[in-house]
Amino acid sequence: MNLINKQKIEHWYSLNFEQNISGRRVLFNDIKPLIEKLSNKFKKEIIGYSENNIPIYKISIGNGKIKILSWSQMHGNESTGTKALFDLFNFFENSGDLKAIEEHILKRCTLQFIILLNPDGAINFTRENANKIDLNRDAVDRKAVESNLLRTTLDNFNPKFCFNLHDQRNIFNVEGTQNPATISFLAPSEDVERTITKGRMETMSVIVAMNDFLQQFIPNCIGRYTDEFYPTATGDNFQKLGHNTILIEAGHFKDDYSREITRKYNFYALLNGLYFIATTNNFTNFKPYFKIPNNDKMFLDIIYKNLKVPENNSETITDVGIQYKFKVENNKLIKYKCIEKIGELTNFHTYNIINAEKLNFYELKLSNS
Repeated sequence: MNLINKQKIEHWYSLNFEQNISGRRVLFNDIKPLIEKLSNKFKKEIIGYSENNIPIYKISIGNGKIKILSWSQMHGNESTGTKALFDLFNFFENSGDLKAIEEHILKRCTLQFIILLNPDGAINFTRENANKIDLNRDAVDRKAVESNLLRTTLDNFNPKFCFNLHDQRNIFNVEGTQNPATISFLAPSEDVERTITKGRMETMSVIVAMNDFLQQFIPNCIGRYTDEFYPTATGDNFQKLGHNTILIEAGHFKDDYSREITRKYNFYALLNGLYFIATTNNFTNFKPYFKIPNNDKMFLDIIYKNLKVPENNSETITDVGIQYKFKVENNKLIKYKCIEKIGELTNFHTYNIINAEKLNFYELKLSNS
């Protein structure tokens, strides 16, 4: 198995990641100047417009026989993949000591990227588009214009592999550990029985390669997302159509609420996945996929211990688990504390346990939604 040199990629990234995009809320106006500055190595085209008439771009590069389609932010509030894609574009612009990696990929692969598929949802920082449609559950009905743009691109391009880039909530940890699931992978099912088809084996083998690479950087922080079949989901349907679809879920890293550290590992996963596809003809090493631990839901951003919680005109002393959530107010992204769990939380994990015996419940300004 071909792996990228760890020290070289770390050095490259520290000098070359795309510094002009950051944070959790990434909008079309943030990426437009980055698209415009891409060199003529890339083909840039508007493939359509969102429900609110914001352009949706497709970026293409490479001239190889292996076709690979990637897309980001089909959920508007999941921007880590978009940031990682611009890091990847920087790599193709200037790969430095890793030039051989770039050349292998672009010689053997033709790559297309739909960046920021859901720009309306990005403005509102919601999963759904402007018409309240979850694009990741719209693969069959295709009621959303954005869903049709993605499907048309898929049908016209006919890729062998797809990368479907998402973010996951901080509550996910790696099963059997106290670690948040910084990156999680999924080879989507094609049917309710979760049959291990030839296409899924090929998808799993790419994930095995990406996991092996990332374990060098974030050991025991990589999980496997549930492969329950969703009849209307994008990944499940694309896999069923014969396009091997690799789901990457970007999650939490300690104190990284802007997901700037996670984006780096998202980029590493993408780059190594592309390199593996470009340099192998053997997609049979799929069994280690099942050794990647499952995602669990046992991680909290804060646990308040022994907090007095109002209940039926009295107070109960208990534990309160918090997840940070985000909302847009006055066109700014606000982080706030939301109550996720109340009760005995001994089995939950966090980086932040607070003895709340002397704290006032109301002064903590906790939300229930």
